[in-house]
Formats: sequence, C-alpha cells, structure tokens
Amino acid sequence: MSLLSRRHVLLAAAAAAATPGLGWRAVQAASPYPDRPLALVVPYPAGGASDNSARIFAESIGKSLKHQVVVENHGGGTGIIGANKVLSAPADGYTFMHGSLNEVFLTPLLNPAARYRPGDFTLVAPVTDSNIVLLVRRDLPTKTFDGFLELAQQGKGQPMSYATVGIDSMYHLMGEALGKRIGASFLHVPYKGAAPALQGVAGGEVDFAILPYQTAFSSLADQGRLRLLTSFSTALPPAMKGVPLISASRHVPDFQYSINGGYFVRRGSPPERVAVLREAIGEALAKPQIRERLEAEGRTVVQPVSDPAVVQQYFDGYAQRVNALIKGVGRSPLG
Repeated sequence: MSLLSRRHVLLAAAAAAATPGLGWRAVQAASPYPDRPLALVVPYPAGGASDNSARIFAESIGKSLKHQVVVENHGGGTGIIGANKVLSAPADGYTFMHGSLNEVFLTPLLNPAARYRPGDFTLVAPVTDSNIVLLVRRDLPTKTFDGFLELAQQGKGQPMSYATVGIDSMYHLMGEALGKRIGASFLHVPYKGAAPALQGVAGGEVDFAILPYQTAFSSLADQGRLRLLTSFSTALPPAMKGVPLISASRHVPDFQYSINGGYFVRRGSPPERVAVLREAIGEALAKPQIRERLEAEGRTVVQPVSDPAVVQQYFDGYAQRVNALIKGVGRSPLG
C-alpha cells in the first residue's frame, strides 16, 4: 500500500472511530482487506464433492486477494459443525464457507440441534449447480433405474438402505420423496460426508446412495465396484456423458433435482469486504481452466454475479426450493 493510501485508511479509521454510532465496526470496514490469510470452511470431510470444489476455488481466490486461503474441513451433523465454525468466528470477512442448500437451509429448518437459521448467513456468491445421482451396490440385481424402482416396489425382506451425507440433507429428503412417490420403504443410513457414503455403497454396506456427482463415481462404476443408474438433473456436463437422465425413466421422469453451491459469510460482515470477496470469486469463475475442472466434476458453473440485489435473489430462490421440498415430504419447517 502506498503512503498516501495508508494515510487515507488511517484517517478514515480515525474519523469513523470519532463519529458517534460508528465506532470500531466502521474502523474495521475502513481497514485494508485482507491483510492476512482467510479460512475457507468446508462442512464435510476431505475427499467429497464440496471439498473438491472448495480446493479448486481456494488457490484462485488467494491469488486475487494476495493472501492464502486455507481450506478447513469440519464435517459432521449434516453441516452443523462447519456452519457453527463460521458463525462463531468474527463477522469480519476472514472466515467463509463453501455451502449449499443442505447446511445453510435444510438443516436449520429441520434439525433442532442447529442453533442457527438461514438468515444468519449472507450469500457472497452463487457458484455451481451440481448433478445429483443415484448409485447402487454392484451386486444389486438390477442395471437400470426403472429396474431399481421395480425392485424397491416389490418390498421383499428388509427395506432397501441408502446412504447420504447426513440426516435432513437434501439427499435424505429426496430418498423419502422417492419412496413416497413409488410406494416403497427405504432405510436411511446417514454418513458424515460424501466420501464415507461413497465407501459405504462401494463396500456393500448399503443398497444405494443419493449423492452429488464426482468423477470418482464413474471410475468406480468402470471398475465394477458400483453402478451409476441415473442423474436427477435436467442436463449433463460433458464429463457425465452416458449417465442416464431421470427424464428417461418410465416411472418418475419429472423427479428432477440438483444442488446449488455458493460461498457464505456470517451475517453482519462488512459489505465492503463482502464485495471484495465476491469479486475474487467472480474472477475464479471467469477462468476457463477452473470452469473446466468444475464441469469435469459434474457441475454447471454460474456466471459471475456482482450485483448484491441479484445475489439476494439467488438466496431467496434457494429458500423457496427448500421449503417446497420440505412440504413435499410432509414435513414442517421449524419456526
């Protein structure tokens, strides 16, 4: 920072501190940002879809801000632990989260253990729309999604078990909604993240899994360790060529879902800092190599958004989708 710039910041800080009603919060907003490393919280263990996406972004964001972005994994509680990590940190823009509809919206609306609400977060920037897929263990006696549904409807013996990233996640509710739709019972088995859930279905611990797509799924399918039966999304990126779309199903062609991802900070973070972070995320989204890596992981990349009003529209749209899903399975959101 030049001497003139530094002097400007110091004068602004001093003036803010001397102004009644502004105090230290205004001093904080006027200070250089960032002037130290940032923490990027991933609310799931390493190796899952959220973790992979966060690490793709972290390096680029760090270069734009000229300070390292350190990825921290805090898995458990369907994102509660990671969300609380962000909300317990100062609202200063130095701690942000790679979040989704799960931990920001669904968990606090359904799980009393979550001591926060969606409005405790501010959406910095939407980044991706990810494919959700259904995987089955390799020895399940079906090779098609419709065959899977028919097998589930027969209801022989124990109900089919399915893995997700946790209780009250979008994938958990999708399993409930699918069972309700076809008149079948499913046994939900929550894991602490996508990576252990994937291991569960590949190891035959559960009959199937509903998870956000990763390239590892296709690799395991090619190795014969599991079967990838369908994507619940409306379109596929090139990396998922050959995966059947739900629209091809004879039974539930309209059972369409995807999961939105974005970056969130604690509500009350200085708008000026949020804008700086949003710009850095936008620069990452504009890089062809980053878009290619994200698309290779089964994600549709959102165009960079700079207008806070447009970002708020995304946030409100996420809330509407979540409420519709909750009502669709006969649940009521917490007050």
